[in-house]
Amino acid sequence: MTDARTTPAARATYRHGDLRRALVEAGVELARDGGPDAVVLREATRRVGVAPNAAYRHFADRQALLAAVCTHAQSELAGAMRRSLIDLPTLADPVATVRARMRAAGYAYLSFAVEESGLFRTAYSVPQELRRSLDPPTEGAEHTAFSLLNALLDELVAAGSLSPARRKGAEFIAWSAVHGLAILLLDGPLRELDPSIAPDTAERLLEIIELGL
Repeated sequence: MTDARTTPAARATYRHGDLRRALVEAGVELARDGGPDAVVLREATRRVGVAPNAAYRHFADRQALLAAVCTHAQSELAGAMRRSLIDLPTLADPVATVRARMRAAGYAYLSFAVEESGLFRTAYSVPQELRRSLDPPTEGAEHTAFSLLNALLDELVAAGSLSPARRKGAEFIAWSAVHGLAILLLDGPLRELDPSIAPDTAERLLEIIELGL
């Protein structure tokens, strides 16, 4: 008879068909702590409590698990941006309202990069998932950071603050600027920047983007 005290609880999870979800969750925590290089199938199965071979019923290899974790990380990033917009007041000036939404979303993007650096690095680590992140969301699907940016730029056009002619390609310019600062803060020379200066740097960058649109 098997000793219940030594039977991995995760085996029951596997029997109920939840192993894929459990492995992705384990992979997300690995990425949160160590970025994309930390997402390893064997370690994920160890954390879940199943034999390494069990993972191959759901993921062909480590890259497949990383792709799923990449998608989850992109979703968490977009979720942080969406949450930053929830409590923003609607101002009398529609243009001021949309510009405040743009700034809040941009600041949330940078905050996520700094506070969840492992997930942020993972979100942009798998080429095929990056291509999908540029696609508009299908009905019922969650937005990505890029699609949220596009929606906000369209709001600027609707409010009369951005002309249709200048709208074309504006998403790439705005995203490049904010993402570039994020990478400089994480992995570039600005990682040594005094933490008290970083928020002001972010605010000034977002102001420059706003003025340039």
